[in-house]
Amino acid sequence: MTEENGSIRTLSVDIGGSGVKAIVLDITGTPLTERVRLETPQPATPEVVINAIIVLAAAQGEFHRVSVGFPGVVRCGVTETAVNLHPDWIGFNLETVLSNSLHKPVRVINDADMQGFGAIAGKGVELVVTLGTGFGSALFVDGKLVPNMEMGHHQFRKGETYEQQLRRAELEKIGEKRWNRRLEKAIASLQHLFNYDYLYIGGGEAVKVNIQLPLNVKLIPNIAGLLGGIALWREEKK
Repeated sequence: MTEENGSIRTLSVDIGGSGVKAIVLDITGTPLTERVRLETPQPATPEVVINAIIVLAAAQGEFHRVSVGFPGVVRCGVTETAVNLHPDWIGFNLETVLSNSLHKPVRVINDADMQGFGAIAGKGVELVVTLGTGFGSALFVDGKLVPNMEMGHHQFRKGETYEQQLRRAELEKIGEKRWNRRLEKAIASLQHLFNYDYLYIGGGEAVKVNIQLPLNVKLIPNIAGLLGGIALWREEKK
């Protein structure tokens, strides 16, 4: 079975602080199944999250390889940070353990990086942010990823980080109007910081964005976090 005959099916998984999602993609990145979702088990230890992935995978039918977006720094398949999950993820070889559990080859990347691959045009400086349990970020230059940027944990305003000011818990605390004003300030800050050509805003809370966006800022659907999974298997990623 080869990529040339278009028969390879990729299970794409997005691990989030509130939900674990999965879908099967064909070789072009087109969905072959409906997206399925489970609430992220709490406490979100590696064992229970992997079990959730196994359940989702069983519901998706045939697949030959697996792409995973993880909310933290990932290096060589090992998760190095997991601010919104559980400390047991630090130093955990997700790629190897999940591959052994599913008996398929697995590749793991930061979740915002994977969403970016599902959204970008591949030209110029493109920044992606995801608004959800936390604040994810990904930077691309002419389609090439600058990995594990984790900008959300850098200072934004009033001594707090982008994540502290714009995460879901803060949205629920201060309300949509104040949250949108903060987001507007964040967009201006990021434009000055990166001088990006385009900014893409995704994640579960992107539906709450209610401001006039600059012409070079675009909202993207949450499913982009899964559609980007096909990029992990492009030849240049190997």
